[in-house]
Amino acid sequence: VQLVESGGGLVQPGGSLRLSCAASGFTFSSYAMSWYRQAPGKERELVATITSAGGGTHYADSVKGRFTISRDNAKNTVYLQMNSLKPEDTAVYYCSARVGGLTRWGQGTQVTVSS
Repeated sequence: VQLVESGGGLVQPGGSLRLSCAASGFTFSSYAMSWYRQAPGKERELVATITSAGGGTHYADSVKGRFTISRDNAKNTVYLQMNSLKPEDTAVYYCSARVGGLTRWGQGTQVTVSS
């Protein structure tokens, strides 16, 4: 199982970023996918989850209405569109899937929201 995130960077408050996570080593279309984030000195928290076929999504209250999770099963990729970014969204963002009874993680991508 391999999960590789990309798309992070430095953005001003109110800006947008789209994160991508390319998956391999498992049947991507059979598994729900999630995005988590971890800010310095804080615990890792769930940001958003999408079901295997993409028909259902769940968001943390802190990102509802600003972030959108989506997936392309033909490309084995899950996305996180982040709009109206705030300084408190600054964190390392991780892609995750529970495969074979284990939670698998990517290496993370840094998102920094600052003027």
